[in-house]
Amino acid sequence: MSIDPRVALQSLTSALEEHLAAASARRSDGDPAVEAAFFAVADAFEVYDDALYEAYGEVTPLEVIDGDEDGDEDDVDDEEDLEILENSEN
Repeated sequence: MSIDPRVALQSLTSALEEHLAAASARRSDGDPAVEAAFFAVADAFEVYDDALYEAYGEVTPLEVIDGDEDGDEDDVDDEEDLEILENSEN
């Protein structure tokens, strides 16, 4: 069963609004309401991106990060990305 992208977009918008409300009412650095809202945004975004792809074969230019501060060994540094881009333009 596929989800209508418009419905998924409305859910994403609501999740973003809830995240803003939680962030503006933050009680501490580790506020569980902010963390829950963060994950709700990530989940709603993935549903929207999947629905958009299923309906129209399109995706957004965004991606959800997993919050791993160490990063993956396969991830490329932003400076390396820029250098590769500059070299490919020459």
